[in-house]
Amino acid sequence: MKRSKGESPSVRRFKLSYLLLGAAVLYLILIFFKFPEFLESATALSGGDSNGAFGGLSFGDADTEITKSHLSSDGFHRILQHNENQDAPLKPQEGALSDDGNQHLPAKLSKQQYGRITFEILRRRNRTNNSSVLEKMADEAWALGLKAWEEVNKYDNKEIDMGTILEGKPESCPSWVSMDGEELAKRDFVMFLPCGLAAGSSITVIGTPHPAHQEYVPQLAKLRADDALVWVSQFMVELQGLKAVSGEDPPKILHLNPRLRGDWSHQQVIEHNTCYRMQWGAAQRCDGLPSKSDDDMLVDGYKRCEKWMRNDVIDTKESKIFSWFERFIGRAKKPEVTWPFPFREGRMFVLTIRAGVDGYHINAGGRHVTSFAYRMGFTLEDATGLAIKGDVDVHSVYATSLPTSHPSFSPKRVLDFSEKWKSHPIPKAQVQLFIGVLSATNHFAERMAVRKTWMQSLPVKSFKVAVRFFVALNPRSEVNAILKKEAAYFGDIEILPFMDRYELVVLKTVAICEYGVRNVTAAYIMKCDDDTFIRVETILNDIERVSPEKSLYLGNLNLLHRPLRTGKWAVSYEEWPEEIYPPYANGPGYIISCDIANFIVSRHKSHSLRLFKMEDVSMGMWVEQFNSTKIVQYTHNWKYCQYGCMEGYHTAHYQSPRQMICLWDNLMKGRPHCCNV
Repeated sequence: MKRSKGESPSVRRFKLSYLLLGAAVLYLILIFFKFPEFLESATALSGGDSNGAFGGLSFGDADTEITKSHLSSDGFHRILQHNENQDAPLKPQEGALSDDGNQHLPAKLSKQQYGRITFEILRRRNRTNNSSVLEKMADEAWALGLKAWEEVNKYDNKEIDMGTILEGKPESCPSWVSMDGEELAKRDFVMFLPCGLAAGSSITVIGTPHPAHQEYVPQLAKLRADDALVWVSQFMVELQGLKAVSGEDPPKILHLNPRLRGDWSHQQVIEHNTCYRMQWGAAQRCDGLPSKSDDDMLVDGYKRCEKWMRNDVIDTKESKIFSWFERFIGRAKKPEVTWPFPFREGRMFVLTIRAGVDGYHINAGGRHVTSFAYRMGFTLEDATGLAIKGDVDVHSVYATSLPTSHPSFSPKRVLDFSEKWKSHPIPKAQVQLFIGVLSATNHFAERMAVRKTWMQSLPVKSFKVAVRFFVALNPRSEVNAILKKEAAYFGDIEILPFMDRYELVVLKTVAICEYGVRNVTAAYIMKCDDDTFIRVETILNDIERVSPEKSLYLGNLNLLHRPLRTGKWAVSYEEWPEEIYPPYANGPGYIISCDIANFIVSRHKSHSLRLFKMEDVSMGMWVEQFNSTKIVQYTHNWKYCQYGCMEGYHTAHYQSPRQMICLWDNLMKGRPHCCNV
């Protein structure tokens, strides 16, 4: 752009001076508004701490009962209770001693000990665009957790009778439920069964399978690049249980999957299975060939698989000769009726699922087709939902002979408030092993099963091993109130005041490490899940084989595992930029030595601990960092089972409460056999 010829140099200098002056004024305005935050940060980061590395910083006047607090820039956890005494752990008295020997702080938060950056500054930082997804989740979960805890306190303030909450409302359920296809579609093809099922209950589905359609199969594309399309027609009828954990699908008590076309065997197949904690059991496949008639294979006297016509089974020449010979000698031949596959594309069917004594019986077209034996851990009363999906038009659904009394979903049924299940206070002396059990708020049955089984082992009773549950909060205030009552009575629960999320499980792991080295002073720390059964004596034997002078990382180790970039469990490059994970032990059960736990806690306090949403991978990453300064003994053992149970197990995963009791009974008889039937 050309300058004006009439513009003098003095005028240009005048405009430039005004421009510089405006920039200076704008800068001062920004400094003015940012100065309080800068001053607060400078105060928090100054070296004038009066209590060592962590100075006592005032947070405000929030009315929340918290005995101890720790906060870092990477994440946070707050332990709300320390159970040395059997008093209510969430209402500590002022001046009472915690398990680590320190004095409990008052209920107010005005004198809490924080890290060198206060919560308010951290919250402002988390609101910036530089915050990671995990940090934002933690910030949100923290805010929701404080609000949820205030709701729990209202139960105490109003002195609500907790007995009524525990027992649940005595609801009556209908003896039958029916629904047409349109109403079922409005409810996402799920019909609610209020009181579950009982022996003798039956469900009838009337529908029409869709004609086959083409689907693209990526696995086939690797084998035959020219054609990876297959013709598919199948549908699923599932009896589902209550949804247990956020982020998990409901357990599938019965998964019935008729495959008209598209099965890998190229045959018409009916598949049966169960799924607990999103882990499938062993499938039972019926493909038209009859199953054995042995007594141990029958279900209520019925075959597991009946016979139907197959296009690949024809009489051989030899069979025809014997058939002619039998007719020649006058031996009567019993006529045999072979039925076709009960489901056909575009043809209406009537399918009935009946609950027997030993299993489910499936009838189609008025005749018995298959039977599926009940599996350990899945009860009829848990089947509170019927889901139908896939290539089928549903015309109507009928459920009859249903139980009319409310099932035992309330904690009253599973929480056994008996003195013998209470936990002992944490011993003053060092214990050999501390076991931190990750649990969800509403997993009352799982925690009770652990208390009645492996927590009754001799090493736990003799104070050689200490066990505590680590639980975050639930969106439902009444569930949190029951949890608080459970924690106060049994004295074995550490409540973390953030809203429970799968991505924040890693914060529970950090809390386990800190509790293990500060409250318990354990030589070794084990992390497990509440559906993990542990042979405690065997675990101690594994530890004793290692020199106490060595750092230990023990479990079912994974090497060179790559993150999934697609699918439900996908990990983005922003979350994990590396191509492989460090060596890590599977999360259901692993052990670290106390020096590794101390390293994790110290890095957490110095805001230099990298957190990842998969807690077992995070632990592998931390151990790898520790291994750079001190050699760690990585010990791999397949018997720390990742999926289910195996003979000779040391830990068994995905065990339902009933399976826990079964495993314990077997162990007490001297036979550590699995209960996967």
